[in-house]
Amino acid sequence: MKRILKKIGSFIQKFYIVFLLILLYLPTAVLMMMSFNKNTESFEWTGFSIEKYKMLFENEDILEAVGVTIGIGLLSALISTVLGTLACIGIIAMGRKLQKLIKTATNIPMLNADIVTAIAFMLFFVRFFGGLGTHTVLIAHITLTLPYVILNVLPKITQFDYKIYEAALDLGATSFQAFRKVMLPDIMPGVITGFIFAATLSFNDFTLTYFTKPAGFETISTKIYSAVRTKGIRPEHYALASILFVVVLLILFAVNYKGNKNERKKA
Repeated sequence: MKRILKKIGSFIQKFYIVFLLILLYLPTAVLMMMSFNKNTESFEWTGFSIEKYKMLFENEDILEAVGVTIGIGLLSALISTVLGTLACIGIIAMGRKLQKLIKTATNIPMLNADIVTAIAFMLFFVRFFGGLGTHTVLIAHITLTLPYVILNVLPKITQFDYKIYEAALDLGATSFQAFRKVMLPDIMPGVITGFIFAATLSFNDFTLTYFTKPAGFETISTKIYSAVRTKGIRPEHYALASILFVVVLLILFAVNYKGNKNERKKA
């Protein structure tokens, strides 16, 4: 009886995983398939074609939005990663009560509704910055991604053995040298994960960008939103979404491969 129940449990587990994967990735698979559909006017399949990809690379407005999105995403991720790593070092040096207070305050932006944060930023920038600009979008994205960087880096710093850092100081290294050559390599997996997390959040963000951007400033999300409102879903949107999915998938595989390779070296 136990053997039968065990087999049923194993089957349910496998079925649930397969069902979940189908539920998550079937829409994306359909999207990618439709990006190669010769028919650019409807969902009816009329043959294989790369016409939608040609339309994408001929659309200068979308390509400009892609460039802006990458620029803002990478810059905000870089700044938030540096600030988040330094913040984690500071948090570890605090007392327990102050640590708990800072961690709670850091978690608020992650739990707060995006629309509330976006409207608050918009009012703040208009009141104290005199209006909206590229810099307001960048500041908003840094604020959005910073807590997630801290969330990824803090556990690595908590696990770090500070005796090694102190030994480096005793051997004549400066504080900066000890940090760069001893601490940073040890916490680097958390730093890289935090950077990737921050960049991904920035690329995906719509609400915060929409409320803090100036007129004429468009990222991928705001550009597609504006286009859908006026003209509906365009053929090039299928191609763009497919390319973005493949790029993210390749980055994910590369990061996991590197992580597994480092673990094998340590073993």
